[in-house]
Amino acid sequence: MKMYKSTSNGHFRIRSFCSPEEIRTYTFNDQFGTHAHYKSLYTKRESLEKNASEPDANVTLALTDNDEIIGFGVLIYPEPDERWTRLGSRIMMEVKAIEVSRARRSLGVARSIVKMLLSHPQIEEKIVYMVGYSWTWDLDGTKKSTQQYRRMLIRLFEPFGFLEYQTNELNICLKPENIFMGRVGQNVSKEIQHKFKWLRFGIYS
Repeated sequence: MKMYKSTSNGHFRIRSFCSPEEIRTYTFNDQFGTHAHYKSLYTKRESLEKNASEPDANVTLALTDNDEIIGFGVLIYPEPDERWTRLGSRIMMEVKAIEVSRARRSLGVARSIVKMLLSHPQIEEKIVYMVGYSWTWDLDGTKKSTQQYRRMLIRLFEPFGFLEYQTNELNICLKPENIFMGRVGQNVSKEIQHKFKWLRFGIYS
């Protein structure tokens, strides 16, 4: 799927379900790298190629007219050792990454990426979650505090049906500003929803 958008900083297009072969033809914006107080989630295009090869994965890219990647999002199944796999095979999917190059922020790029990530044909059969770890946030580049950045994430995901959920998952509990949000698909059974409620606190049934 494609989406086109014009902004004060030029045109860009959003492409969802990019294949590894397609990603290989694009260039990676040099702002995705290591800064003084921040390191991008992915600093190499090969990381996106690897994710795109996973089952049911949706790697969504924001691209300039000259095929430069200025933003990316990854929707993928959790790692086998994560607690969320205990809910059942391929029930939960994670918004594993979402990032926009510093020069293209505040133009609606991230919102467009989230919209296309959730264009997944099985979205209503899944519980999609997002984990925000404050130590991965670009506070320096955005000039925001951790609480301001947290509120920004909530505003980004809430319009798409995400809610904030409590959990005792250790990494999330390390910092009070960390956040766990989820979106429960319309076709997810009451039984699965009940199990998800307890799974968030490490109780398996």
